[in-house]
Amino acid sequence: MENQYDKIARHYDFLSRLVFFKSQVNAQVQQLKHLPTGSTILIVGGGTGWILEEIAKVHPTGLHIVYVEASAKMTAISKTRNFGQNTIEFHTKSVQYFTFGFRFHAIFTPFLFDNFTEQIADVVFQKLHSILKNDGLWFFTDFNTDGKNSWWKRALLKLTYKFFTTLKIIQTNKLVNMAPYFKKYHYKKIQHQFYYGTFIEATVYQK
Repeated sequence: MENQYDKIARHYDFLSRLVFFKSQVNAQVQQLKHLPTGSTILIVGGGTGWILEEIAKVHPTGLHIVYVEASAKMTAISKTRNFGQNTIEFHTKSVQYFTFGFRFHAIFTPFLFDNFTEQIADVVFQKLHSILKNDGLWFFTDFNTDGKNSWWKRALLKLTYKFFTTLKIIQTNKLVNMAPYFKKYHYKKIQHQFYYGTFIEATVYQK
């Protein structure tokens, strides 16, 4: 079963900000200062595409962006965004089935891996790792349940998964810890910040 975000595409941004306010937005926007000029960028699971407008505020031209999103309705909304004079390729397909023809200076995976089982997360990580250029940047943002007072984070994540699995949007109900993957391949942390009481983790890795 594919991810079925078409069901909530029009309401997704409202729902996420209703729960997390602007924490999910800030976690991604505050990473953009590291984005290289004139780079080739891959965005996987960009949702409604609001990040394209934020990228255009920093780099209004000169970027080549490949936008891979499994939801057709999310992609349709993304195409209406103001992305300046940057070149955008939109592809509606799950990343594990998508074939990439070249390598990238930067990869964005905003709240991507929390959708996957451990088996699929491993496949996706390996694929993305192989197409990121040496010294390239990986903009990683996702949930985090480690640290002190983690009980409320685990409880909130459980409720979140319950919502998405009840609607049959995703198949998993467990968050895969991706930190060991980056450690295994010796990625360097360029920036690392927490948001929403450390429940959201935003890291810029360099390969």
